[in-house]
Amino acid sequence: MLPLFYIAAYERDQQEILLDEVSSRHIIQVLRMNSGQMVRLTDGKGHLVEAAIIDGHKKKCVVEVRRSQFQVRGGRSVTLAISLLKNVTRFEWLLEKATEIGIARIIPLICERTEKRHLRVDRMQQILISAMIQSQQTWLPDLTSPIDPDQVITSAGEARKFIAHCAAGVRSPLSRVDRDQMSSCLILIGPEGDFTEREIATAVHHGFEPVSLGSTRLRTETAGMVAAAILCAGCG
Repeated sequence: MLPLFYIAAYERDQQEILLDEVSSRHIIQVLRMNSGQMVRLTDGKGHLVEAAIIDGHKKKCVVEVRRSQFQVRGGRSVTLAISLLKNVTRFEWLLEKATEIGIARIIPLICERTEKRHLRVDRMQQILISAMIQSQQTWLPDLTSPIDPDQVITSAGEARKFIAHCAAGVRSPLSRVDRDQMSSCLILIGPEGDFTEREIATAVHHGFEPVSLGSTRLRTETAGMVAAAILCAGCG
């Protein structure tokens, strides 16, 4: 299989593409590819391009487009809205794995009990790109800036909306939710201390269904991973 690389933008009428320094260096110095050899490129928006190297410069590699196709994003659109974590490494792990699974959108939340309030969105974006390329996909998840969960709750337009929490009350197992005809969905995952009663009540008032993710109490990043795996199952 031809190696796959990310390009920030692509126009259908492009004949030549100048690759960035990171991709150029990897192609020429690491893979030791030469003029005439083929690579694949994606903009993370469904375009898949096959191109031939015409100028093997290690910092400014130029390729010529030979063929391109647009791959429609299949299955349901799954949005994961999850609290920021104090441990950045764990949050990065979650972003990587959720991308590999095929999540469509990730919304970092600043909940009432969230301890960390800032996120390097540029660094997180690079993690998403690397995970997309590693998993051989052509769609990059949308990543928003961190926001208050109330903003997500009041503006959500997905077909099904869920909130996973550990508070007392009736909660349906997410694994038993009928997903066959679900075109889009959104799930809220809280911080280490869980959502507050007010946040849960607000979500339920706006049509969010309370769900559980199993019989054990999960870390936030594990809960996000389990939820993503359940909701993305069968999307391909």
